Amino acid sequence: MSQIPHLQVKNLTMAYADTVIQQNLNFSVKRGEIFIIMGGSGCGKSTLLRHLIGLMEPATGEILIDGIDIWTSNAEERTQMIRRSGVLYQSGAMFSSMTLGENIALPLSEYTSLSSARIAKVVSYKLALVGLAGFEDYYPSEISGGMRKRAGLARAMALDPAILFIDEPSAGLDPISAKLLDRLILELRDSLGTTIVMVTHDLDSIFTVGDTAIFLDTDEKTMIASGAPQQLLKESSDLRVRNFLTRSG
Repeated sequence: MSQIPHLQVKNLTMAYADTVIQQNLNFSVKRGEIFIIMGGSGCGKSTLLRHLIGLMEPATGEILIDGIDIWTSNAEERTQMIRRSGVLYQSGAMFSSMTLGENIALPLSEYTSLSSARIAKVVSYKLALVGLAGFEDYYPSEISGGMRKRAGLARAMALDPAILFIDEPSAGLDPISAKLLDRLILELRDSLGTTIVMVTHDLDSIFTVGDTAIFLDTDEKTMIASGAPQQLLKESSDLRVRNFLTRSG
């Protein structure tokens, strides 16, 4: 197995114009790992995710996938690297005017040469993976919030991404739906070997699915802790990290 990290960030600084959001970020994500980006509101978690999926260019630093910097690659290489990633956005980001089947088929028809019949089979398989077998003809408005998140996950997995990025999966979900989604994320990682990078502030999710986590601090504008969530809970000497991991809400 390759020793090169699946995803690596080196000396990353993120900024909007002259306003620095986070700086001097250094971390790596192993292949098949569930990696958690955590921190308080406004610390830059979702901004970091946008950098990792290639939507925002770093002020300084490198973002490497399989050892290749996505921002020094040529446009074609960058497109190919980004296409090997899937994204589940906080809202699910399903097109409301399209059925679940049509939503999942969209990237397949756009980026592959599969026949319509083959695409239909892939769509059915992806929906079955997330517990929505037979829901091809439903519209997003006809299903619950938890089901929309699962449908969004099926679409994010449509092109068999090597890395799956997930933004606040439990946002807007009741505790039972959130637990079901956590279990599904673990099952997808275990069955498909997908590397997962997840932004979340939800403690149940952090401790249930996280292999490794980093903590972004708003005041220092950098990461102040990294490690397994349970290890950080037991061993971190930083009061900010302990307070975050022991809070009640």
